[in-house]
Amino acid sequence: MRILKGAAIRACALFAILAAIGFLPWIADRDPALTVLRARYPGREATPEALAAVRADLGLDAGPWPLLREWLSALARGDLGDSWVDGRPVADTVLPAFGVSLTLMGAAFAVAALIVAAALAPALSRAAGGRPTGPSGVAAAALVAVPEFLVATLGIAAFATWAHLLPAYGFDTPAHLILPAIAMGVPGGAVLARLGRDAIGTTAGEDWVRQWRAAGYRRSRIVRGLLKRAVPPLLPQVAIVAVSTTGSAVAVEVVFAIPGLGRTALAAADAQNLPTLQACVAILVGLGFVGGMLARLAARRLGGPAPGGAPAALAPPAQGGRTGRFVWIAVTAGPLLIAVAFGLTRIADGVATGSRLAGPSWAHPLGTDQLGRDVLARLGHGALWTVGAAVAACALAYLTGLALGFAPRAAHPLAEAVNSFPVAIAGMLVVVVFGRGPFGAVLAVTAVSWPPLAAHAAELVARARAAGHLEARRALGAGPLWMLRRHVLPLVAGPLAVHAGLRLPGMALGIASLGFLGLGAGMDSPEWGASLVHSMPYLERAPLATLVPAAAMIAMTLAVTAAVSLPAARRRRR
Repeated sequence: MRILKGAAIRACALFAILAAIGFLPWIADRDPALTVLRARYPGREATPEALAAVRADLGLDAGPWPLLREWLSALARGDLGDSWVDGRPVADTVLPAFGVSLTLMGAAFAVAALIVAAALAPALSRAAGGRPTGPSGVAAAALVAVPEFLVATLGIAAFATWAHLLPAYGFDTPAHLILPAIAMGVPGGAVLARLGRDAIGTTAGEDWVRQWRAAGYRRSRIVRGLLKRAVPPLLPQVAIVAVSTTGSAVAVEVVFAIPGLGRTALAAADAQNLPTLQACVAILVGLGFVGGMLARLAARRLGGPAPGGAPAALAPPAQGGRTGRFVWIAVTAGPLLIAVAFGLTRIADGVATGSRLAGPSWAHPLGTDQLGRDVLARLGHGALWTVGAAVAACALAYLTGLALGFAPRAAHPLAEAVNSFPVAIAGMLVVVVFGRGPFGAVLAVTAVSWPPLAAHAAELVARARAAGHLEARRALGAGPLWMLRRHVLPLVAGPLAVHAGLRLPGMALGIASLGFLGLGAGMDSPEWGASLVHSMPYLERAPLATLVPAAAMIAMTLAVTAAVSLPAARRRRR
């Protein structure tokens, strides 16, 4: 029943997304008739008569509901409609791109499976032999948070630009598939590998494992028992990885110039080509929907009685000592903070074409970019842009999660829907409505960041309302508003604020990813993602202009990951 309910919720969410796209022509910041007129007839003047003719040709003069009804009925017949830009059938563009993206996603899942197998094999062997599996280190934890566009950038720099081992762009030969598959597969594989390793470590401490070893069971039999216990709780995470992979396809296809579905959707959003955008979003979200449902069905099928009782919950990631964490923080955050501080004292927008792509010097310690602007200055000012936008998104997500935590019946269906919605697709839709800029990027990141906060808030609210001293207050005649303001809200707001703060680096990377895709900051903005993508064509001539913002994002992730683990390490010592 829960599986069917989840399927119904996601189906309704998919329909709502398509309906929202259908209303874009009436809420967009640009007139789609003007965009189509310029695309079809570049030299024609945008007179009221010409725009009216375009609207009549597209069916916009009939209003939103007839247009949406016509598109949905055509979709039911298998007809994706015709492009508004060139008049060609959308299927001729979207279906070949879908085949390319499906191939790329399959290769990415193969890379993720190899990472998981390489991480779990030694852990299973140690657990079956009665030895500790060992903690997940800070570097492994940070790898989980590094986004695909950073992995893609570093892969191009290392294996294509400098080593000349693999091609960087295109999709012509199997060799062109290696770097994109690694970029898409590494983050998801790292997530599953870390969770799987920690789950095996937790399961290995159960009584039945020791009893089986004492009874002389073969190691292979114990390994099968460990997998049967540890795998089912991980399968919902496979659904999340499937959704994130559909979103990462957009960035990876842009980086490697792959003619896939994500790149096609991005071009359609920029051109306001509604039928093509609808088809691409439907397929991308549908892929995440199908992947999530298959993972949940597998979890339900495998989640029956396991050796030793009820399935064990995932333990939190194992942590090492505090000294190593302080070293990580000093090594990563220290240089980054110093560079940002010095960069803020310099001019970020000073164009000097005579010193384009210059190397490090006394005047420019980190060199200059393609316009002769100081890379160190843009690093410092870009930190304000990226982190400032992330703070705004974090605050909005916190307020949204806090409000919905008091209404779990409404929050859970909405969270189920949003969990099938990658940030890149949210960015496409927001930029069509609000245009490029900080507001659209903040709104897109907020839209996909509030579900875990809402779930946590709902748990805190339920726990606070069940406290014994609140029952006594009610018996003494305390009103609901007084109880909410004086007791429940203080117990919820503080822990939820800590949770939101821990998610701030991920939101900063989300802001950077939208800037990288051209859906956030403008071309002249020093924002880290925008700086990264604009300097990539000059990677071989001026590598620092590309690697500095990439290194800043990685350093931020490493430092925050180490800082978050300090409280857990302190509790272990106590």
